[in-house]
Amino acid sequence: MNFDNLHQILRSLYEQMMPLCGDMAGVAKGIAGLGALFYVAYRVWQSLARAEPIDVFPMLRPFAIGLCIMFFPTVVLGTINSIMSPVVQGTAKMLEAETLDMNRYREQKDKLEYEAMMRNPETAYLVSNEEFDKQLEELGWSPGDMVTMAGMYIERGMYNMKKGIRDFFREILELMFQAAALVIDTIRTFFLVVLAILGPIAFAISVWDGFQSTLTQWICRYIQVYLWLPVSDIFSTILAKIQVLMLQSDIERMQTDPNFSLDSSDGVYIVFMIIGIIGYFTIPTVAGWIIQAGGMGGYGRNVNQMAGRAGSMAGSVAGATAGNMVGRAFHHSCHSGGRGGAGSRLRLGRTGRVQRPIAGAGCGPGQPASLAPLRGCTQHLRAAVQLAALP
Repeated sequence: MNFDNLHQILRSLYEQMMPLCGDMAGVAKGIAGLGALFYVAYRVWQSLARAEPIDVFPMLRPFAIGLCIMFFPTVVLGTINSIMSPVVQGTAKMLEAETLDMNRYREQKDKLEYEAMMRNPETAYLVSNEEFDKQLEELGWSPGDMVTMAGMYIERGMYNMKKGIRDFFREILELMFQAAALVIDTIRTFFLVVLAILGPIAFAISVWDGFQSTLTQWICRYIQVYLWLPVSDIFSTILAKIQVLMLQSDIERMQTDPNFSLDSSDGVYIVFMIIGIIGYFTIPTVAGWIIQAGGMGGYGRNVNQMAGRAGSMAGSVAGATAGNMVGRAFHHSCHSGGRGGAGSRLRLGRTGRVQRPIAGAGCGPGQPASLAPLRGCTQHLRAAVQLAALP
């Protein structure tokens, strides 16, 4: 699956949805015109009532917003997109360069792994069909050779199965990694289209008194959502650079150490892929650090709350398990103390000092034998308090 084509489809979708802003311009003009009438009339009446000269400059604000509404796709969206487009292009070039380096080093690592396996006669038949057939031809048909042949088939099958499982998990994680990036880009495109189509309405509402902040909030939210793609590219660039450094380290160790095992490096690669999948959903939060916009932090908060709930659940399960184990051990010690004779546990005398119990002090007179373990637990706790209080 080529994810680049899907990202290009989302960009085409955004460009094709932009003309819909003109449909909202007519409604926005009426809202802005009525708001401008009240805006100018209120300030003129206020100046006349106070016998003050009329300040014309603040009254130009509704007319400037009206011009922006009339030419919204070109003046507003075109200006913001043209300013932010170099940022997107710059981060895309960074990601492309690191991705090319990663693919080049990965091919070099696979080649070195193949050469290392071929240099060892004991493992050459695992990766080469010619070497496998050659070793089979050297064997005869004696019982010992038949056992050796069966072992070679089994080892080759196990090696191919292990490699297949490793490649399967790698492809699944890479697919999930690309899917997470596609999810972020899809939500970003959806938000941008909604903000662009309803942008003229937000500009028109900002003409009215008490809603002036709607204009700045709309601009902040649009820029913040627009920055999701550059932040995503930077995040992918960092992960690609980490993989490049890992590949370089593996290549150097393979060139110097002939006994180097690649199983550990594959495990680290899978761990970093999982980190990347989780980290993609923090991109809205990181974009909020660049420019603040109210009302856009709910998505990041939901992700953080889900992670916190998972951590709390894991901690509660671990705490309950540990508490159950400690409680069982303590209860077992109390039972063994209740059944023991003299010297099996301590008791408190009337003077408050810790004394050795007398024989058969498991339960007092008139008390059933079943209360002996409970009484032993109580005496253990009292003895601990007295010992802690001693100077």
